[in-house]
Amino acid sequence: MGNRNWVAVGVRLLVAAVIVGWAFSFMSHSGEAEFQKTLDAMKQVHTFRVASMATSAANVRNEALWEVDCSRNIVHRRLRTVRNDSALNDTNNEMEKDEILVANRAFTRQTDGSWALGRYTTQGTAKSYCGKLAQGADTNLLPQIATMIQRGVIQKGDKKVVNGVACREYLVTMKNPQRNYEHDTVCLGLEDHLPYELTVDWQNSHSSFSDYNVPIQIELPEAAVQTASNTTSN
Repeated sequence: MGNRNWVAVGVRLLVAAVIVGWAFSFMSHSGEAEFQKTLDAMKQVHTFRVASMATSAANVRNEALWEVDCSRNIVHRRLRTVRNDSALNDTNNEMEKDEILVANRAFTRQTDGSWALGRYTTQGTAKSYCGKLAQGADTNLLPQIATMIQRGVIQKGDKKVVNGVACREYLVTMKNPQRNYEHDTVCLGLEDHLPYELTVDWQNSHSSFSDYNVPIQIELPEAAVQTASNTTSN
């Protein structure tokens, strides 16, 4: 009689495990299908804005604003680092950088408000970012949707509104050899499937995304206007 009871318990546990596994697999594959729609939608993106903030274990806060206009091959980025260290004076506590990339030329804002022509680069240009998006590849600005599809376990969450856009949250768990498990939360637009918010636990970071495929007003340095005109005409 006792053996029969143990067999019955074992069968119930097995059935429960199968049901849970099926439900988990269903949620994961359902999320993958939605993320594939996002990957396809991102291939059509040619302008966007990113605002992000992350706090490190050393109590250093990094803030960033990125504005990307692929049609004019322009990237504007404003970076700010704040160190919460009472031993540092006010000038060392904060560091800021304001930079505009027009094609392959970088212009950096000086302390007096003027712009200086800086380095020549092929990295981090609007053309490089949008080229990757068009190919369905990940960038370091928008959520890594391709990687999430390949390596993530995706769970469907609740609906919410981010910057006036209705989206649905998804919890993505990914195995990372250096950080064990990484837990990301990404909110995808209900209508356009584009990402509007991302949080990453190990970075303690939050990013929001907006202004997809709408004109972005970026004030160019005078020296960059000619460069932008030449880029557009070519």
